[in-house]
Amino acid sequence: MDSEITRPRTIDVVFTVVVGLWVIGVTWVVQIVAWAIEQVLAIEGLTMPAWSWPLAVWINAVVAGVPCVLLALLATTPAVRGTARAWSVATLALGVLGSIRAIPIVQNEIYLAMLGLVATVIAIGLAVWWRGSWLVTPSRLWYAAAAGLAMLLPWLWVGALGGLLETLLAGFAAAAIGAVAALLAGSVAGSGFRGGTGSRLLAGLAIGVPMLVLAAATGGTGVNLAVMLAVPLLGFVAAVLAPARLAVNVLIAVAVVGPLGFVEPEETLLLLGFHDVGYWALIGAAVAAGIAAVLAVLAVVGAAVPRTGKRSWSRRLAPATAVAALIAAAVVYPAAGHPGFFGERLFVVMKTQADLRGMAKIPDLTQRRRAVYEKLVDTAVQTQASLRAKLRAGGYAFTPYYLVNGIEVDAGPAARRWLSARPDVSRVLYSPQSRPIPSQGPPERGNLPAPTGPDWNIKLVHADQVWEQGDTGKGIVIGSSDSGVDGTHPALAGNFRGGDDSWFDPAHHSRTPVDYNGHGTHTLGTAVGTGGIGVAPGATWVGCVNLARNLGNPPDYLNCMQFMLAPFRFGGDPFTDGRPQDAVDIATNSWGCPTLEGCDLRSLQPAVDALTAAGIFFVAAAGNEGPRCSSIDDPPAIYPNTFTVGAVDSESVVASFSSRGPVHGGAAKPDVVAPGVDVVSALPGGGYGRLSGTSMATPHVAGVVALIWSAHPELRGNIPETAEILRRTAIPVAVGNDPLAITGDCGPTDQTGSGLIDANGAVYSIPLRR
Repeated sequence: MDSEITRPRTIDVVFTVVVGLWVIGVTWVVQIVAWAIEQVLAIEGLTMPAWSWPLAVWINAVVAGVPCVLLALLATTPAVRGTARAWSVATLALGVLGSIRAIPIVQNEIYLAMLGLVATVIAIGLAVWWRGSWLVTPSRLWYAAAAGLAMLLPWLWVGALGGLLETLLAGFAAAAIGAVAALLAGSVAGSGFRGGTGSRLLAGLAIGVPMLVLAAATGGTGVNLAVMLAVPLLGFVAAVLAPARLAVNVLIAVAVVGPLGFVEPEETLLLLGFHDVGYWALIGAAVAAGIAAVLAVLAVVGAAVPRTGKRSWSRRLAPATAVAALIAAAVVYPAAGHPGFFGERLFVVMKTQADLRGMAKIPDLTQRRRAVYEKLVDTAVQTQASLRAKLRAGGYAFTPYYLVNGIEVDAGPAARRWLSARPDVSRVLYSPQSRPIPSQGPPERGNLPAPTGPDWNIKLVHADQVWEQGDTGKGIVIGSSDSGVDGTHPALAGNFRGGDDSWFDPAHHSRTPVDYNGHGTHTLGTAVGTGGIGVAPGATWVGCVNLARNLGNPPDYLNCMQFMLAPFRFGGDPFTDGRPQDAVDIATNSWGCPTLEGCDLRSLQPAVDALTAAGIFFVAAAGNEGPRCSSIDDPPAIYPNTFTVGAVDSESVVASFSSRGPVHGGAAKPDVVAPGVDVVSALPGGGYGRLSGTSMATPHVAGVVALIWSAHPELRGNIPETAEILRRTAIPVAVGNDPLAITGDCGPTDQTGSGLIDANGAVYSIPLRR
């Protein structure tokens, strides 16, 4: 082989190295930039247009592929021509396979099915074009299986499978991708590379390039980055297994099924937090890359891959190695992983919703709440009977709901069609499920000392002036639906309502209040916390967990909304054990349900309307997607019966992040604004800290309503008049000078609502009945 080295070949090699580095650089840059844009849009409450990913991958394919095509046409060395040809095919496959990412992120099953089908077609085409045998010596097949299982181990630890169908489709797609990778590797290896350590090194580098390009096209958003990090180094292993295509196919398929099957693309979004699925996927990919690096070194030095000689110790040990890897996987998965299936579900919204007209006129508040609860339950039981029977007969697990007449069904796209076709069904929504992770990380802790008196936010809304008159919210119950509550915090422990129906944790079934994030403790502290942090420190509170992790769905939110209307004992049935006589008076909600979580514009409106009919004041955050106009676009902030709250800073200027109206249909929102920048409140562990957001503004309004109803018991449950008092007594505030808001289609009212809430003005704008 040395005698064949001439200057033209040396030039070919130089250009090959340059083109290879170009392909690697372009692919990483384009994929990371496109991913980063998607993350920013998601944080801003926007969805990446369907055409964006196809555009990005074709830009990647063209910019990376053109030099490959030129190299294939101009090179004089067979090995270089064959390598460049394989690279060119890989970039074309990137454009085709990457375009499938136009499928919405919530439809991972459909994406995996299409990925597998298209990759299969590509593999068949390449197999016909590049004829060759798939036969392989058993020892190499055993080694490929062992190496693939080693690559799978990290995912068995950090990840979790989706549904059964989703898992099968992930396996199908991984096998098809493995076939394409095997053909590309075989084409490169068969282009003129010969034996020896140096040749194995060059062949491994040459195969690693199309492996990276193919990895970029494999998996939904975020998942493909994990594949790109973990798989390309297996090019060195593939270099010595090729042209035994079946062995390479097995190697890549088992390695790829890890991220493809054990990571949910939707959950890799940074919007969900920095210690969620995306974080663990990065760890899994890094560990897998380390394993691939070890395998690469062994392959290059020829110390591990079986040879054909009868005395090859690696040939004899290959089956034993594969069995050992399989045993390791069998141990790791149940011991450190999350065995089982955690697939997506469907939320079936029934066509008939409860008719609650006239309920708000029932004078006795307890009777009104019972009447609303019974009407909701009766409507759901009667109209769901037929569908429940069909679901039982079909073996589907399901959970019924009454606040929105609907049923969550443990099923995927295969069942969606027949459910949607039923005459008693309005529509079928996706209900995303959070896959389990090794560790969620500790909740946020505070490092500030306990306040010695009311902070700026309490003074800005004049709550301290109300306290001076002896009104602190006594006798009023505020319900918090959030990440939970640290029930042992000094500022909150004393005014927990207690009993057996004041805490509900549908996520982890804790029996006493606990906070999984810190967000809920902070928001509730601003509403009712003692020691100067809460607007209504005399009020009591009830808690519910609807965001144990930062990804919810319509049923998650309904679990807590139903609990606010009719609490029940631990383990109770919401349909039969609800206690509407123990309903909360005010519900504070610092969350939103975007399309990413399965909501459409109407998803939760029946629930909000029902709570309003029951005399429960429903307060919700406007969102943090400002200063863009019309950025109040998610339930429940968009509904007429939701009292929507924006945020201002200590100078009474609307915060840049505070979402603006108008909402869908042109209605003005928010209703009012409240302090939401650097607000000091309670955090888990007994500490205090500053947080910003309309989440922080919302509980101020809940607290002011508690002050009004405590001072004016005759107004308790009177939603229209209370809302009018809040608007009428609000203080005008500055809009600010955000160019995006000024040049948008929203006026001052869509940014500030009626103005800054004024507790003192609201409580004492009408005569007291002492």
